[in-house]
Amino acid sequence: MPHTNLYWALPDGISEALPDEAERLEQLRRELLDLYATWGYRLVMPPLVEFMESLSTGHGTHLDVQTFKLTDQLSGRMMGVRADMTPQIARIDAHKLKTDQPNRLCYIGSVLRTRSFHRDGSRSPLQVGAELFGHAGLDSDAEVISLLLETLTHCHIPDLVLDIGHVGIFRSLARAAGMNAQQENAFYDMLERKSLPEIDAWLENAKLPADLEHYLRQLPRLNGSTEVLDEADALFVNAPAEVREALVYLRTLTGRISALFPACNIHVDLAELSGYDYHTGIVYGIYTPGLGREVARGGRYDGIGEAFGRVRPATGFSTDLRTLAKYALPHQQAHGQAAIFAPATADAALEQLIRELRRQGKCVIRALDGQATTPAALGCKQQIIAGDGQWAVVAV
Repeated sequence: MPHTNLYWALPDGISEALPDEAERLEQLRRELLDLYATWGYRLVMPPLVEFMESLSTGHGTHLDVQTFKLTDQLSGRMMGVRADMTPQIARIDAHKLKTDQPNRLCYIGSVLRTRSFHRDGSRSPLQVGAELFGHAGLDSDAEVISLLLETLTHCHIPDLVLDIGHVGIFRSLARAAGMNAQQENAFYDMLERKSLPEIDAWLENAKLPADLEHYLRQLPRLNGSTEVLDEADALFVNAPAEVREALVYLRTLTGRISALFPACNIHVDLAELSGYDYHTGIVYGIYTPGLGREVARGGRYDGIGEAFGRVRPATGFSTDLRTLAKYALPHQQAHGQAAIFAPATADAALEQLIRELRRQGKCVIRALDGQATTPAALGCKQQIIAGDGQWAVVAV
C-alpha cells in the first residue's frame, strides 16, 4: 500500500497560500501595483512557459540549470517554465512594445526553479519587479533604486542597507591585464568568495604589470561606507578611464540616493559582482537585519534585447512578494471585513437585499438548506433577520 501522505504532500520548496495568507498577499500585490502606477510603470503579465530560446537569452543564460524543461507536444520544440521574469520583460520591450521612448514596466507573478536560490528552500517565489528600458544613465538607475526603496519602505522593512558596486571596474581591469575568459572567470570566482589568500597567490603567479597587480590586489579590500570611494579615487588615479568613470558614476548615484533616502545606509563594495555575466554597470542588493540574505536585488543590464532584434539599455530590480509580506502584514490589515450571515429562506425581498449588499462590496454568506450552523461559526458578526415585515441587517 502506498503511503497516503504522498497524495497531499507538496514537493520540497513548493508552497501554497491558504485563504488568510492569500488575501493578505493579494492586498499587498494590489498596493504595490498601485504604487508602481503612480510612477508610470505599467503592468505586464508574461506567460508561465516559453520556448527555451527566449528564456535562455541574455540575462537568462545563467538560469539554464534553474529552468524546468518540457517538450511542446504541438511543435516538438523545447519549452521552459520561467525561473526569472526579466528575460520575458526584455522580450516584450524589444519585440511587442516597440518605441523610441523609455518603457516602464512592472510585474508580479510566480516563477519556478529547479533549486532554491536561498537557504529558505523556496523554489516558487512570487517575483515582484520593475524594469526601465530605453535610457542609459544616472536618472534611470536613480529612479529604479528609488522605486525599490519606496517599495521596501511601504512594506515597513527596517534598517535598510544598500550594498552597491559597479561591474565595469573589474571588467576594465581584467581587460587591461589581458586576462582571457578562463582567467577572468577564475578571478571573478575568487572575488565573489572574497578569498584574499587565493587572490594574492594568483597574482603572484600572474606576472602582471605592477600597477595592475596592485589594483587587482586591493579591489576586494575596497568595501565599506561611501568613504571607500575616496580611497578608490586615490588608488585608481592612473587606472583605465573606464574605471575612473565608474567611480564618478557611483559617487554621483550614491549621493543622490543618500539625499532622497537619508535613513538608508549605503555600503559600497567594488568587488560586488553578482550577475557579472549579464550586468553591465551598477549592481546592488538591499539587506535588512535578521534576514540572512538580500531582500531585493537589481542592476543595469544594457543590450539585453539584442537577441530579440533590438538593443536597448535596461535597469531594474526584483524581489519576492512573500518576503515583503512577512514585514508588511503586521502593519497593514487586510481589506476584508466581517461577513454578514443570510438565511437560506427563499424570499424575493431577501434576495434583493443580498444583491444590494454585495454590490456595495459587502461579504454576504448564505446559509445552505439543511446546514446546521451559526453566524459565529462562519465568522459573521452581522446577520440578516426578518422583522416588522422586512429584512434587516443586525449585529449578531
